[in-house]
Amino acid sequence: MKIQFVIVSILLLISGIAAVNAASISGNTVTVTDPRDAAALVYISGYEISPAVFYPGETGTVTVHVTNAANTSVVVSQPDLIDPHIVVVNSGDFATTTSIGPGSTVDYNFVITADGSDGTYLPLFTVSTTIYGAKAIHSQIKLKIDSAPVRASISAKPDTFSLSNKDTVNISIVNPRAGDITDVLIVPEVSGAEISPKESYVGTLKSGTSIQVPFALTPQRETDVTFHVSYRNGDNKHTSDVVLPLNLGENKKGAQIVVNNIESSDAGSTITLKGDVTNNGLTAAKSVLVTVGSPATPVNPNPVYAIGNLEPDDFSSFEVTYITTGPGTVPIVVEFKDADGNVFSEKFTSSANGNGTAPGAAGYGSLPNAQSGASSGSTNNRRVGGGMFGSFGSGFNQLPLTEIVIILVVIAALIIAWRKGLLNRLADRFRKKPKPEDELKEQ
Repeated sequence: MKIQFVIVSILLLISGIAAVNAASISGNTVTVTDPRDAAALVYISGYEISPAVFYPGETGTVTVHVTNAANTSVVVSQPDLIDPHIVVVNSGDFATTTSIGPGSTVDYNFVITADGSDGTYLPLFTVSTTIYGAKAIHSQIKLKIDSAPVRASISAKPDTFSLSNKDTVNISIVNPRAGDITDVLIVPEVSGAEISPKESYVGTLKSGTSIQVPFALTPQRETDVTFHVSYRNGDNKHTSDVVLPLNLGENKKGAQIVVNNIESSDAGSTITLKGDVTNNGLTAAKSVLVTVGSPATPVNPNPVYAIGNLEPDDFSSFEVTYITTGPGTVPIVVEFKDADGNVFSEKFTSSANGNGTAPGAAGYGSLPNAQSGASSGSTNNRRVGGGMFGSFGSGFNQLPLTEIVIILVVIAALIIAWRKGLLNRLADRFRKKPKPEDELKEQ
């Protein structure tokens, strides 16, 4: 029994020595002596596909890496990529044999056309060696075809656009595909509007991500803006257009000018016009100026009244002096700017009778079909007034301010006299003195 064990051990040792002599590892290669063993050490070490996901009918590349792990060169030939839904465009480039050196890698670049519908395909890569009796080398490649488009749309815009008013619109680009897209570029095309920037380069948009790209638009008339969106899937260029109609209307978020509480008085040939300007909008009116238009002629001392900035719900008084050739309506011109420096001008009418309150003086500066007429009351936020007691809006103008002040002064004087005891002394003087007989009775 012991003798048999020794014999088996010796045989195993001899087999191990023979195997080591037949093939040994040196660096990145395996030392072999049999050419068929060398052919067996050729393998597919990896592959790349561009684009990562094909559109149906798109052309791209499949690069397969073939590596020789043997210590001797191996000659290979007849590489091919086989699948009924894949068309190899450059099959004639692989008619010759290729020698792969020890530890080296050879790349096979297939130009293909994806000729299938949406789905995942497994084309077979195969390559043969010139060594007789050696097996072919092959591996499956995973390839995806997807027709899902990259989506471009208008994600943010105002309800309506206003003439010469700058607004911002956002272009949304969504990449729902399993692969990245590159060279994403947006170029707007428009006639009858100013737009900034003239183009926007996004670059690479990763799979499953989106981006918002803002553009500033200032329309000069009703028109359409076409946003040309282009991108590449691999080397294949794709385009998509997004059309935005610029429908003009009222700027719902802009400043809204109201003029009311108009009064006029004359001194010789010069008429002084006073009133209130209110911003009834949602944004500030900047650099507000008030003057009068033809047939009136503004004159000194106040041909143009500068109010400055009016915040929403704020108001200020104004005073303009002018001359006119006769009775009739006088245009009140209010000019202001928005935050971007765009200039707006609104006109209101006032009767140029030069005598008392001017009828027909109120109106809304940015509302269409606004009705004119004297309007009472206004928000009491800011007022520049004159006179001893000032003025606080049309409601307060109806109060008897002089009488109220006199009453307040009398009350204050009585309080001071009471604190100093003057009222007690005065009361003692008028208090009734007792008679002499009443004093005797008390005693």
